[in-house]
Amino acid sequence: MPTAVLIDGGYFIKRFRRIEPHNCYDAGRAAELAHRWALAHLTPPSEETRSLYRIFFYDCPPLTKKMHNPISGQCVDFAKSAEAVFRTELHDRLRHMRKVALRLGHLTELSSWTASSRVLEGLLKGRMQFGDLTAEDLYPNVRQKGVDMRIGIDISSLALKRQVRQIVLMAGDADFIPAAKLARREGVDFILDPMWSSTPKGLIEHVDGMRSVCPRPVGHAQEPAHEKKDRTPANAALGIAGG
Repeated sequence: MPTAVLIDGGYFIKRFRRIEPHNCYDAGRAAELAHRWALAHLTPPSEETRSLYRIFFYDCPPLTKKMHNPISGQCVDFAKSAEAVFRTELHDRLRHMRKVALRLGHLTELSSWTASSRVLEGLLKGRMQFGDLTAEDLYPNVRQKGVDMRIGIDISSLALKRQVRQIVLMAGDADFIPAAKLARREGVDFILDPMWSSTPKGLIEHVDGMRSVCPRPVGHAQEPAHEKKDRTPANAALGIAGG
C-alpha cells in the first residue's frame, strides 16, 4: 500500500522545538527527525507494512531582508539571523534526502514591524506606554503565502490520480478539511499526525484516524489547538505567520 507523508514545515518545526528545545536551531537534527518520524508511519501497529511513495515537506524561504528597526534606527540583516541560517540549512538537507520533495511557498513582499501579543495587550490595558517600548520588543511582521495551497493541491492530486492508498498529514490546521474530505471520497485512507498537539474538532471528524509517532513533549500533555493565524516558535523571532 503506497503511503505519502505530507509535513507542514512551520507546524513541524514548532513541535520539534517543543520536543527537543535544546536543539532549536540544529537543522541536521530537524531534518533527520522529519525523515525518521515520517518513515515511522509505514509500520503502524497490527497492520501490514506499507511502502513509501514520497515525503513532502512544505515551508517558505526565510526572511533575508535588511530592515531598520523603527525604535533604534539600526539596520538589521535578517539573512544572518539564527532563524534564517537554520531554515536555509534545513531546506538544503531535505533536498538531498531520498524520497523527499521540498515544496516552498513565498513570503509577502511588504513587511512592517509589530510587537508580541503580550506587549500589545500591555499597551491596550495601560500597563505600558509607547515610550516604554524597546528595540527588542519589535520584530518584522511578514506572512507565508502558498504553503496551504500547495498542501491542498498535492492531497487532491495524489487522491484523484490514485497514486497512493494512504496519506499521512503531519499538521494541525483545519484549512485542510476540504482536501481531506476529497481524499476520503476517493477511497484514500487519511491519517492525521498532530504530533501530540490537540486539534480542531472539525478536522478530527474528517480523517480516518490519528496517530502521533514522535515523543510527547515534556510538560505539554495537554496543549491548545493549533490555529492558522498563530505565530509558531519557528517563526516568532521574525513574526512570520502561516497563510
